[in-house]
Amino acid sequence: MASWVTWVAFIAICTPTPELSLQERRTANQVADRLRQVGFDVTIAVGGTGVVGLLRNGSGPTVMLRADMDALPVRETTGLAYASVELGTDSEGNQVFVMHACGHDTHVTWLVGAASLLATATHAWNGTLLAVFEPAEEIAQGARAMIDDGLFERFPKPEVIFGQHVMPGEAGQIRYRTGTTQAAADSLQFRLFGRGAHRSMPKSSVDPVVMAAATVMRLQTIVSREIAASQAVVVTIGAMQAGTKDNVIPDEALLRINVRSFDERLRRHALDAIERIVKAEAQASGAPKPPGIIITEHYPLTVNDGEWTDRVAAALRAHFGIERVSELSAPVSASEDFGSFGTEWGVPSVFWYVGGTDPDAYRAAEAAGRVSQNIPTNHNPDWLGCCSPRWRPGCTPWSLPCSTRSASERVDGSGCGTRGGRRAVVSSGGTPARRR
Repeated sequence: MASWVTWVAFIAICTPTPELSLQERRTANQVADRLRQVGFDVTIAVGGTGVVGLLRNGSGPTVMLRADMDALPVRETTGLAYASVELGTDSEGNQVFVMHACGHDTHVTWLVGAASLLATATHAWNGTLLAVFEPAEEIAQGARAMIDDGLFERFPKPEVIFGQHVMPGEAGQIRYRTGTTQAAADSLQFRLFGRGAHRSMPKSSVDPVVMAAATVMRLQTIVSREIAASQAVVVTIGAMQAGTKDNVIPDEALLRINVRSFDERLRRHALDAIERIVKAEAQASGAPKPPGIIITEHYPLTVNDGEWTDRVAAALRAHFGIERVSELSAPVSASEDFGSFGTEWGVPSVFWYVGGTDPDAYRAAEAAGRVSQNIPTNHNPDWLGCCSPRWRPGCTPWSLPCSTRSASERVDGSGCGTRGGRRAVVSSGGTPARRR
């Protein structure tokens, strides 16, 4: 029987050994070993380094649970005893520090924990559990790689897909939203071409630094002058790179731009406007040739199925209480490729969020009006993606919908794919909870 101490030990292994996207071999092996120990049929190397665990438990619906495994090129500064000091090599050959700065170590532990709980409580449910551990979510390639590697053909089609993410907020608080719950994201790279020269002879140059600076300023007007105040689009210039020496005018500059949107029409408008502005500024600068444009990443909108969201929320409230489960008033501006699984498989999906901040620290920051300043977010080097109060409740939300329902049965658990018509809830301690 899996215990709380077991999973603390598991996350203490994952956290100090993060791996960059498409390099998650050690993590994948740890996951595969743990799933095999509790009786799953395991397939490795799906989409490169992905892992799929399959647990059949009689007739009934198939449910897919998904977690992401990759880490980020961030130097951890949390001060944890088991903080990461790992170094890795990124896709451009650079040596970088690596950290689970988005909490994917937590996600892996949650899903391994939920899979183990369900494997040890097979009397409480029947059907098939599909546990999918996705690589390369941070570069928007993991879901695509697994799908292209035959995920849909090699494994049973689920009735519904569930996912969850640790976020800033009081530990153990669960937030969800019906319909659009996360933004679409697009990342673009523009190479601006100029003509290099000695810094003392700028008349002989077409300065790509000035070209890039003018472009960055003009791009700010897309949201402020082309998008209505009642609508939401975010345009961020994440990198501007040019030159290596102060007395040399370089011959090119690089811009990396990210767009977040919640509406396809606005997304298309923003992308078209970016291309229009970049090309126009290059022409206005007398560039010797048009800019080079590459789309480096795309995350689709994450859209929660209405019926299934209501069912999941009801199950979570029944177990945790209404004070710990609440609905978001607006979508989250973060982005995921989780939605690709459901959209392309033609299956409803539900994605929700679990708070991961020390409750006292979060309440103090909230009372002071300093949540944004005092509480580290995902991707921050101080993000505590593995403190125990954060992840302990995370195994249970995944196991609840699996053990309390099928799509055709009621949320009260009177049938729900359970045996004997009784409602069984799997607790985070690894044993069936008492019926309430």
